[in-house]
Amino acid sequence: MKHIGNLSYAPGSKKKNKRIGRGPGSGYGGTSTKGHKGQQSRSGYKTKVGFEGGQMPLYRRLPKFGFKNRFRKEYQIINLSRLEELNQDGIFIDGNVNSEILYNNGVIRDLKKPTKILGNGDLTAKLNVSANSFSQSAKEKIELAGGTITLYE
Repeated sequence: MKHIGNLSYAPGSKKKNKRIGRGPGSGYGGTSTKGHKGQQSRSGYKTKVGFEGGQMPLYRRLPKFGFKNRFRKEYQIINLSRLEELNQDGIFIDGNVNSEILYNNGVIRDLKKPTKILGNGDLTAKLNVSANSFSQSAKEKIELAGGTITLYE
């Protein structure tokens, strides 16, 4: 039976540490695994990130491609078919749809990101939808069902 006084690690679970610079008997004495002379053997030496000893670094050898627009707006997309499902479940009170209601029901993940309504699917319910953006087909289908659209920034 093991007591708190004689606990030990499981065999093979601990890696043996290199004891560097502790004399020739350790096997890592003398140069302390730093080789002979040169900048890299000196104390206080730090490598730059990605430096490969003068060889052309990997990030410069690989081809560059593509373009990432830093001003792109990432919308949270909701289809009309999803709004129809939610309406049938009785989630929209008085037919009002906005980001807070969608967030509280797990349709969107982030209140800070803008929402966009797309026209995939059919809408039969009369809904007052508020969002940051609408597709043309979504606008037409919402208004055709007797609903209204409100844009907000």
